[in-house]
Amino acid sequence: MIRTLRAFFLARLLREKVLLTGFVVMVAAVWLSSIAGRAGRLVREVRTTTSSLNEQQLWLSNRATIEAQAQASASRLDAVKTLDATRLLAEVSAIASESGLRSTTSGEAKDASSGQLSVHSLQFNVTKVDWGTLKQFYLGLSKRSPYIGIEQYSMQVDRANPTLLNASFQISSVEILRK
Repeated sequence: MIRTLRAFFLARLLREKVLLTGFVVMVAAVWLSSIAGRAGRLVREVRTTTSSLNEQQLWLSNRATIEAQAQASASRLDAVKTLDATRLLAEVSAIASESGLRSTTSGEAKDASSGQLSVHSLQFNVTKVDWGTLKQFYLGLSKRSPYIGIEQYSMQVDRANPTLLNASFQISSVEILRK
């Protein structure tokens, strides 16, 4: 097979040899660039995986310290002041009305329990509100820290009235489960 290809190549005119050689070089370049791309992706994945494994190892090696700090933090919480999902919604709604917020909506609370603690999350939306009222709401929530916290916050200008804001909060509370 190689002899046949060699004979075919040598029987061509010079310009045909240059053209065939150019095609072979282009195919080789495309093939090599494909290999380089795959090798680059492999290197990035190896680095990402190594970084992730190193981070996990750090967390695992500090497990005792983390658990001790979590126990110490949980012991400082007053079980009576912790909020379940219903009380979280009621408390956030009360803070909103005290702050002067009128146009509010809330989503269904989501719960995550593990052992002695339960974390309740609530999506709370406010529309057409001025900055001062929104700030009062934030300060009202801050007073209830560490029992109520803001996990996520986004704010946009209202399209109909640029002096008003629309805000979305992801609010959470912690509850010490009573046995």
